[in-house]
Amino acid sequence: MSTPAERTPSSERAAGAAPAAKPSSGASEAEPLLRLERDARGVVTLTLNRPQAFNALSEALLAALQRELDALEADESARVLVLAGAGKAFCAGHDLREMRAQPSLEYYQRLFAQCARMMLSLRRLPIPVIARVHGIATAAGCQLVAQCDLAVASREARFAVSGVNLGLFCSSPSVPLSRNVPLKQAFEMLVTGDFIDAAEARARGLVNRVVAPEALDAEVESLVTVILRKPRAAIALGKELFYRQSELGIAAAYEAANRTMACNMMDEAALEGVQAFIEKRPPRWE
Repeated sequence: MSTPAERTPSSERAAGAAPAAKPSSGASEAEPLLRLERDARGVVTLTLNRPQAFNALSEALLAALQRELDALEADESARVLVLAGAGKAFCAGHDLREMRAQPSLEYYQRLFAQCARMMLSLRRLPIPVIARVHGIATAAGCQLVAQCDLAVASREARFAVSGVNLGLFCSSPSVPLSRNVPLKQAFEMLVTGDFIDAAEARARGLVNRVVAPEALDAEVESLVTVILRKPRAAIALGKELFYRQSELGIAAAYEAANRTMACNMMDEAALEGVQAFIEKRPPRWE
């Protein structure tokens, strides 16, 4: 993540303008729903910016996220994406007030399809996506953490898929949750709606690192710094294969992995890296 000294006026902009304010919006007309920051290294930070609504995923916020993810997918200069939340929480899930105002099957199908498209866009990005988690991450907010490639959490963060407490089983959040957390533990979270703390989230595999609140940015930066030392092309190839093979049988997974590694070996970065190892010198990557 960029430090204040690294940011320039052009490195931060509104990634989604808020519509006219509503009681549940948590933002005024002048405030962006999504803040975008970018530093000279290609590290992009998208910050959910509905703090008074605990960064609930309104339709407008989902649309703003989708626009930025679509742009990043084609941006070869981007290296890492950090997802964060403004205010006291990471994300409290869908905007329930907005959902309740339009009770129709067609609307709900469209809304959940919109959210799923955004979540899948995170997987398709050729760069690592890191969730920077503080406060609560509930329902679709917990889904967002699970869908990111990596997650760093404040030790005060709490996680839940709590829709069942309202009579709404968190079916969509269960998709990435069950791919992060062992099945029995994931199902327990889904049927109880109970919160787990950051330490338990790490023990179950939902997050990678847990630190004191004041160390959260530094810990995210340490992970970013390590990733930036690696060739972008290798990470892009590896991320795509990593998720694709997880849905295959073992023989098909090996076949796909072998093809990916062969292509990776023909990349200039790998050829230079292997030659540097042979010559006992650091690789000279651009």
